[in-house]
Amino acid sequence: MESRSSDSSFFHQHNMLMEMQQSLRIALDHTQRQSNSHHQNHPESSTMGRKFFVGGNWKCNGTTEQVKKIVETLNAVEVPSSDVVEVVVSPPYVFLPLVKSLLRPDFQVAAQNCWVKNGGAFTGEVSLAKMSNSSVLGVVTIAKMSNSSVLGHSERRLLLNESNEFVGDKVAYALSKGLKVIACVGETLEQREAGSTMDVVAEQTKAIADRISDWNNVVIAYEPVWAIGTGKVATPAQAQEVHSELRKWLAAKTSNEVAETMRIIYGGSVNGANCKELAGQPDVDGFLVGGASLKPEFIDIINAATVKSA
Repeated sequence: MESRSSDSSFFHQHNMLMEMQQSLRIALDHTQRQSNSHHQNHPESSTMGRKFFVGGNWKCNGTTEQVKKIVETLNAVEVPSSDVVEVVVSPPYVFLPLVKSLLRPDFQVAAQNCWVKNGGAFTGEVSLAKMSNSSVLGVVTIAKMSNSSVLGHSERRLLLNESNEFVGDKVAYALSKGLKVIACVGETLEQREAGSTMDVVAEQTKAIADRISDWNNVVIAYEPVWAIGTGKVATPAQAQEVHSELRKWLAAKTSNEVAETMRIIYGGSVNGANCKELAGQPDVDGFLVGGASLKPEFIDIINAATVKSA
């Protein structure tokens, strides 16, 4: 009797152990499925090694002497290594060869715009393919003078009536010529107040997505028009919200890989005082800087990359 009781107790304990193991496996499987689902629906949860990116858009500013002084300042300062932050400056066209020849090698140079064709009767435009023949710009090609190009900036969209489709054509053309592209998107104040921010940003991005399949050389700059040159700046929460939603859009319309690896940077009255808090947002991968890129505080903005690497 005692033996049978002992055997019964053993089998009872064994069965309980098996049930516990089965319950544990079910719980682990459920947790894994939830994790996978969250990863698919929220690609922003992982930075995927996105290197911080800081671009300085000098716009239509500077004389030769002023440009030389800016470059001298940039060359003299200590900033995080190129493993931590990618720095690009975008001077006016006429200064591209000068800046390229003087600027430190760990910083890159970008054009502010490019024409969408090889050349022809397009007065005032600059063709990437024909730049190598220009005595004004020297004998190097744009790909050597400039590693990348800023395209779709709100000032060109609004002042020069560049459509989403035209910007998309420019992006595709620049990529076909071997350039990297900083593609700008963003809404006006009226569009934000109407609650259509993401509709606008998605439409602008779709015009690019319709024309390219390889996103490896693209950085997207979210620049709310109402914050550019106005002194107003999107709050960190506002910037994070748009960047996160844009990343979700990329996941749905392109791929999870594109969404997770895409650097989405913020532009709009970024300065030395607000850059660190903005950089602390999980989906803010850097900045496109306007007026502050002409000032010493541009160094503070570059150094904000340490927020991500800390």
